[in-house]
Amino acid sequence: MKPESPRSPGLLIPILGGLVLATISFASPENAPAIPPMPSMPNAAAARELTGKVALVTGGTRNLGRGYAVGLARMGADVVVHHHLPADRSDAEVTARIVREHGVRAHLVAGDLSRTETIQRIFNETIDAFGRVDIVINNAGIIVKKPIAEITEEEFDRVFAMNARGTFFMMQHAARRVSDDGRIINIGTSLTASFSPNYGLYAGSKASIEQFTRALAREIGHRGITVNCVSPGPVDTPFFRGPEAPEAVARAATLAVAGRLGRPDDITPLVEFLASPRSQWLTGQTIFINGGYTGR
Repeated sequence: MKPESPRSPGLLIPILGGLVLATISFASPENAPAIPPMPSMPNAAAARELTGKVALVTGGTRNLGRGYAVGLARMGADVVVHHHLPADRSDAEVTARIVREHGVRAHLVAGDLSRTETIQRIFNETIDAFGRVDIVINNAGIIVKKPIAEITEEEFDRVFAMNARGTFFMMQHAARRVSDDGRIINIGTSLTASFSPNYGLYAGSKASIEQFTRALAREIGHRGITVNCVSPGPVDTPFFRGPEAPEAVARAATLAVAGRLGRPDDITPLVEFLASPRSQWLTGQTIFINGGYTGR
């Protein structure tokens, strides 16, 4: 006779102020479905798990953009480094040199991402150079820190043209041209979850990216492409320090639980993970990475 499945002792379960004696059955171990082992998680850089992939990083000249480009190169990806102005060329060349030191190829592209013809050309140049594009990091952006009452129409148009329009059309072209199982990673800001004054224009222009991310993740997810938004808090780079007074920098450092500003190497591992095959089940998300500065 087949033995019965083991049963638990009776449990007293409270319902509406009374007690009910309940017996709970569990499947016997020999009949339980086998649980497959968890796959090992190798060190991403050591595994070179992006070998053969091509990444396009906008605003890759310095700050976090350089960190993303170099991190993907460590993982084995060839990297296309975008810069905006001719004056940024030398910094872009430094990024490209560091990328090549990791045994991969680098290529430079330039132009104003608020112009759709520039975006089309950049994708064309990327594919002409390397034959494909698998990963797009939408990092380029500009900041104006002023009270809303003082922002000019020109400033509004300029910030939204780069941060919202530029990102939108980069995503559109990526949706058309990124390889199946590719990755689109947008860079937002933790300021969309804060009450910080004087950042209304910048945070507002970045907020749209979160909705673009959710929509595109649904629209192209059937191709295995993931789309996510990474939203850092204050990071100790010239981009952050540029518009800030020293006392504002000091105060921002107290807002994270560790009592310091973020560093590029606090942020880049998340982007590296999202660019990897291991992130397949993560899409359509806005991820705040700020050391406890704020959350939502």
